[in-house]
Amino acid sequence: MTTQDDTLVLIPGLMCDHAVWTPVLPALRQMPDVRLGTVHIADHGTAGSLAAMADQILQAVPGPLAVAGHSMGGRVALEIWRRAPQRVRRLALLDTGCGVRPAGAAGEAERDKRMALLALARREGVRAMATQWVQGMVHPARLGDRALVDAILDMFERRSADVFALQLQALLDRPEAGDVLASVDVPLCIGCGAQDSWAPVAQHEAMVALNPRARLEVIADAGHMAPMERPEATAAVLARWLQA
Repeated sequence: MTTQDDTLVLIPGLMCDHAVWTPVLPALRQMPDVRLGTVHIADHGTAGSLAAMADQILQAVPGPLAVAGHSMGGRVALEIWRRAPQRVRRLALLDTGCGVRPAGAAGEAERDKRMALLALARREGVRAMATQWVQGMVHPARLGDRALVDAILDMFERRSADVFALQLQALLDRPEAGDVLASVDVPLCIGCGAQDSWAPVAQHEAMVALNPRARLEVIADAGHMAPMERPEATAAVLARWLQA
């Protein structure tokens, strides 16, 4: 079980901030046998690589860490493990991946898709880009939930198109981290929304296959933004991880 000496580090993903994790924390604090000490929600600022994002967190937060990352934040969490495994007491990776950008046509298709979103953000604004982006990022049944969708759009709008460009490049240049994942020897949670179409369940099953320590958690009725879509269920996942 985690102790109050461990800082719980929560890492947001692409263009995200504290709003991804804020709904989860009240539910997590109410979970039986979960004793949270310091909680640090990372801010990537203008970091232009996953390595720089990881280094910022390690420099900002002293002592032992329980690290949970969502989406791009999961990749940053793996970079923290790559750099300082002796400081990490447990690791949770949600709605994420560990592979490098594919070579050839598949990799170019990914780049083109991301660059089209950047062009839209520069041309019409970040909120217009996010309005298109969110269509595939939440459970289809939640697209009419204005409170949820507006919270996501507001969050994206707090970032600039220049920050979007930096974070997109960080993802395009992501290192292979399958070997890093395989080396994790602390309590490890790998989870995602059942309807995550960007980082689907099968991708997470493949990640679990790389490390026998991993516990697979699938959050029902949730897409890629599971912590915001289903904060109580996400809190339950994190509680099981913290108690492991």
